[in-house]
Amino acid sequence: MQEMDITGKRNIVSRRVRQARKAAHMTQEQLAARMQLHGVPIDQQAISKIEKNERSVCDYELLCLSDVLNVSLVWLVAEAK
Repeated sequence: MQEMDITGKRNIVSRRVRQARKAAHMTQEQLAARMQLHGVPIDQQAISKIEKNERSVCDYELLCLSDVLNVSLVWLVAEAK
């Protein structure tokens, strides 16, 4: 079963992940590779699905995204308006 909220969203970080990745001048593939170096098994397709709000994000992935993208967890989970 795929979890989502009442609006159909699978995560609240999709826009922020994309925004931070682009600000860091990283491709989705580069982001996935850096996360893999931190021990998180993820690929470019998963990053794409996260950014398109088609995939949930695990807590350990969220921590890694914050670290690799050099942004705070609070910023990452704050919904961009």
